[in-house]
Amino acid sequence: MLDQETIRTFLTVAETASFSKAAERLHKTTATISYRIKLLEESTGVPLFQRTTRSVLLTTAGIHLLERSKEWLAWLDAMPGELKQINDGVERQVNIVINNLLYEPAAIATLLAHLVARFPLTQFTLSRQIYMGVWDALLHGDFSLAIGVSGTETLSETISLLPLGEIDWVFVLAAHHPLAHETGPLNEAKLRQYPAINIEDSARHITKRVAWRLTGQKEIQVSDLSTKIAAHVAGVGIGFLPRKLCQRYLDSGELVTRTIPAMRQPSPLGLAWHHAQAGKAALEIVRLFEENASTIQGFLTPLNSGNKLAE
Repeated sequence: MLDQETIRTFLTVAETASFSKAAERLHKTTATISYRIKLLEESTGVPLFQRTTRSVLLTTAGIHLLERSKEWLAWLDAMPGELKQINDGVERQVNIVINNLLYEPAAIATLLAHLVARFPLTQFTLSRQIYMGVWDALLHGDFSLAIGVSGTETLSETISLLPLGEIDWVFVLAAHHPLAHETGPLNEAKLRQYPAINIEDSARHITKRVAWRLTGQKEIQVSDLSTKIAAHVAGVGIGFLPRKLCQRYLDSGELVTRTIPAMRQPSPLGLAWHHAQAGKAALEIVRLFEENASTIQGFLTPLNSGNKLAE
């Protein structure tokens, strides 16, 4: 008895709390509505409504069926569009992993607004990962595309790579940090006295990498880039930061830069995707980056050269 018409009848009775009002809305007789609900209760073997002289109220079982019925009808209503979407080569689900260095809420919202408008039936899911964790998610997780994989070469023949630019690193100290007032070279012995502030690589299947830490040096691990910057400003520790993401603190004088024996080289980042499995939604994201569209400019802000293929 759980056919579409019966479920819609049940939902209408639940919403109106009345057989007569449900009959009026559905253009049926009250007797027809009452009979259909009676058959539904007999087929399920449980009472779905508590009947009084003034109203009908849902039982606990009725409340559960109400929730599931709404989900079922929503699925039925969406199914024709989903089938057409699949037939047209548009994915039902697109999972995107983003490097924490490029993870900017406003940029993500702008991209999602564009994608949802073009692919309204596609479910988009985003994840933020750190360092080699971006590659790890793309290679070993159910992700279609990655924004900000490290390196200039792909780690798999099944994955295409589009260079986006480089992160330029600076070694920073709080203006009030003891090392900021050192006049001589900052050798390893001096640096090792203070903790390095790092964000742990989120890779699970690929070997994790450490951004910067000297042998024997204490390390403080924080969860995200905003916390790392704040810890540097507070003078908690030392280390490298992306120049463009900490520039305002350098301009204000809260942070100062220093040269150390082994400076961190620029980090190239790229867009990567499974080329054989990519549907229209994933390829639309690729197109936006290839054309250096305004939609994706927020992701390129931390990079020092923008989209190389668009130059």
